[in-house]
Amino acid sequence: MQSPVIIRTNSQFRNNYHSLKRGDVVLCVLNLKPFEEYLFTDLIHRGIILFPPAISQIASRSKCFQARIFHGFMVPDTRVLADRKDLVKTMNEYAHKGVGQIITKRDRADCGLGINVWRDCEELFNHITFSNHSPWPIVVQPFIPDAIDIRVIWIGNRHMEAYWRKNTASFRNNLHFGGKSGRYELDKKEQDLCKEVMSRGEFPYAHIDLLKTPGGEVYLSEVSLFGGTKGASINSVKCSMLKKEVEEDFLDSLDLG
Repeated sequence: MQSPVIIRTNSQFRNNYHSLKRGDVVLCVLNLKPFEEYLFTDLIHRGIILFPPAISQIASRSKCFQARIFHGFMVPDTRVLADRKDLVKTMNEYAHKGVGQIITKRDRADCGLGINVWRDCEELFNHITFSNHSPWPIVVQPFIPDAIDIRVIWIGNRHMEAYWRKNTASFRNNLHFGGKSGRYELDKKEQDLCKEVMSRGEFPYAHIDLLKTPGGEVYLSEVSLFGGTKGASINSVKCSMLKKEVEEDFLDSLDLG
């Protein structure tokens, strides 16, 4: 019986894509273009083993996909809008619920650059109406003022830490834009939330952003396989090394014959 092929780099993946067979292993995050993401479906259909799993790789790419699969963990009334009709519907529903300020997230924008705050849905609707830019799809959710922004770095059973991030000059708490940070101790409820998110999205390791409201409720903001380590005790080199170790642990756990 022929031994399974183990793919560890994107160049190996592209060179061997058509010859991969059931039981072969792709042991890396695939750097696919948005129009190539259908390849995940083909790989799963052909029985190729992906690690990290496909669902976690797709979720890392798309905030809209995250809003779908992690809906129960996010700020209540978080929505994915595909067009103006969705926005008008949401505008009416938010008005009935007394929702004022809102946040929008562009689907594939990172580092806080795709997040905007609006006075209400009407302001967002007016902006889109008189703009030539089509923002769809986008995530929209009620804005929670004075929430604590918590970054969690969780790498399998090898490393876990959390720290708060705060920018007094902006609602964007990204540390690259002037934010400050400090160590944060997760309580059991917060740890359980992280575990549930990672389980639902099959994340073997993750950079998780949580929002803690002044009233003590905790919600998922977003999650990714990758993220910055500024403010953390672990640096990016060590972080990458531990993630590779988790991938190799998974490989060792397979019965490859």
